[in-house]
This record gives sequence, C-alpha cells and structure tokens, in this order.
Amino acid sequence: MSDAAQPTAAEVRAAAEAVKTALDRHLAAVERRSGEDDPAVYEAFNELAAAAEEYDELLYDRYDEVTPFEIPGSDEAPPPYTGPEEPHALSVLIRRDYSVVEPQRLLAQAQRVEAVEEAGVVTEGFDGVSGTVHGALGVLFGEFEPDEIASRHKEFGLEEGDSTLWVIASDEPAEAGEWLEAPFDRADAHPVVCRFDVSAVFDDDADDGIEEIDAFDDVDDVHDVDGIGGTVEPGPPLEPAEVLDDPEDLGNRRGR
Repeated sequence: MSDAAQPTAAEVRAAAEAVKTALDRHLAAVERRSGEDDPAVYEAFNELAAAAEEYDELLYDRYDEVTPFEIPGSDEAPPPYTGPEEPHALSVLIRRDYSVVEPQRLLAQAQRVEAVEEAGVVTEGFDGVSGTVHGALGVLFGEFEPDEIASRHKEFGLEEGDSTLWVIASDEPAEAGEWLEAPFDRADAHPVVCRFDVSAVFDDDADDGIEEIDAFDDVDDVHDVDGIGGTVEPGPPLEPAEVLDDPEDLGNRRGR
C-alpha cells in the first residue's frame, strides 16, 4: 500500500475515540436494558462491533499492528428483529437433516411397519414399496411423527445433521391453504422471535456445556433460548432435537 493510500494518524486516533464512545454507549445500554432481548443493546452491540472493526483496519493499515478484538462477521450476526411489536400469529419453521448411514436397518424398520399394517402378511406390494431406500423413508415418515423420528433416528439407520427451528411472528394468521403450494417461500429471518440451532460446528463449546449441565438434575430441563424483538421465557423443549441423549452432545446447540 502506498503512503498516499494509508490512513493518517489523526484518522486512526479518531477511530480509537469512536471505539471508546461505542463502548460507553454499549455499557449504558446494558445497564438500562429491559430484558435479555432489548433491541437497544443489540443496536449498541452492532455499533461497537463496527467501530472496533474500523479501528482495527486503520491501525493495521497505518502501523501494521492489530488489536486483540475478534470482530464477528456480518454473516454470523442475526439480522435485527423487524416483526410486529404485538404479534397476533406465529409460524414455526423446522428443518432437520439426516444421513442414511445404515440402509439395511432403515429397510428392516420399514418392512416391520408394513408387516404390521398387513397383519403379518408380507405381500408383493409390500416388497415393492419398502424394498428401496426412498420407499422405506416414505413408509417411516408416513408412519411416525417427525418428533419421534428425531428421538429414534438411530433405530432407523439415520444420523443427525444440522437442524434449526424458527419461530416467526406475524400480524395476522394465514388463510387456510394460503401457503401450501410454496410453504417455505416466506422464510424471512427479520421477524424471527427466537430460533434453536443444532450443529456439529458448535462442538468446540462441548466442555463448557458439560460443566453447565452439572447444575441440573434432568438433562431435558436445559434450554437455550434467547429471543430477539420480544421477551422469550424458557419453557418445555419444543422439539426432541432439543433433548440430549448423551452428555457428549452438549455444546452443539445455540439459540437466538
């Protein structure tokens, strides 16, 4: 970088002052917050992150020095809540990914289901439907609720991948049949009141999760809920994906 393109010492100093101001504003917002999801705190947080990032870049360009700050990327931060202040309806969007790791177990489970439906008689139609992986999946997901699939996935030869649950606020409930042709077209993150994510990328926090669980008698009573745009109180697990079967799984859950 040429000297002409480098920021001046005054610009770096001004960026440092901006960080100090943003720090004061963030602390003041935290001290006055009305709840864990206070939008003023969220706004102050974003302002502080932007100021710190600007200072870090100018400091490096001018002096080839860095700060100890870890600036969260914009793609990692959830967007601000812009939904209704007093929602009269909500939608719950769920996605769960699975890998078929034991096809034979999957096929066997599907055959058991069809055998029961056929009163123990295996027919030609039975082999035609559940004799393929996609046919077996159709049988099992047609027989069991998604919650039961989530809690018994290993029995069905499946391995869990990432999953997410979004609670989206809206002004009015949808008309019957209104969105059935394209149910996921309105998956907008801005009116999300809260969300629950499960992913292997969170495994780095596993040790912290295990320490926290010691304070509880029942693993099922641990919830990770952090609302945006409205106070969300912890409650019973919304989905079996939130139920942790093995303490080693702790730490791979993050809420918004």
